[in-house]
Amino acid sequence: MTAPRFEVVACGDDALRILCGAGDIRHALAEHLSTFSGWTEIVPGKLDLTVGFDPHAERLGDAQVRLGVALQTLGATPPRGRRRHVLDAVFGGEAGPDLAALAARLGKTEEQIIHTLEHQTFRVDMLGFTPGFAYLTGLDSALVSERLANPRARVAAGSIGLITGQVGLYALEGPGGWPIVGRVLAPLFDRARTDPFLMAPGDEVVIRQAAPP
Repeated sequence: MTAPRFEVVACGDDALRILCGAGDIRHALAEHLSTFSGWTEIVPGKLDLTVGFDPHAERLGDAQVRLGVALQTLGATPPRGRRRHVLDAVFGGEAGPDLAALAARLGKTEEQIIHTLEHQTFRVDMLGFTPGFAYLTGLDSALVSERLANPRARVAAGSIGLITGQVGLYALEGPGGWPIVGRVLAPLFDRARTDPFLMAPGDEVVIRQAAPP
């Protein structure tokens, strides 16, 4: 089987961008390239994958050659398998301060919005914005939600943000402009783990309302 060919362009003096398009190919490439040493980071984007290298140890041209060799063996490494996370969450109130306003704007009850979220399987499309922030695709397009006019200076870790077509999970506390509808109970970041962030691109995510205490 012939490995697919991708256009590769320089991204500054310490990174290369693989123009591979949207879809699972970005995650397959990231997983494949993670088996090779020498990359300082591997970051899936919406339509591409960026790999970093140390410009003090390797020239740009040499990194391009090395990347080309790695891409030629795409498909030779068995996939790690997609992980599935089932996350308990609480909604509304202090944990989801924007849920009531969103429900009123959509002409729905809070319970209807929660029901929609619970009965979908999401996919981690990419990580970004802040460390570990997970962009999840697969949200019902009927849940139309725009970014806040005035972003918050502090959003709690574990918060569930929602904009049209996407769910965002805040692994760390920090600023944010997504309407917040709830908060997952499991930590999305644990410095004691080998990989401290729970989510990885390509993972599946199911969100369930936690049972009352």
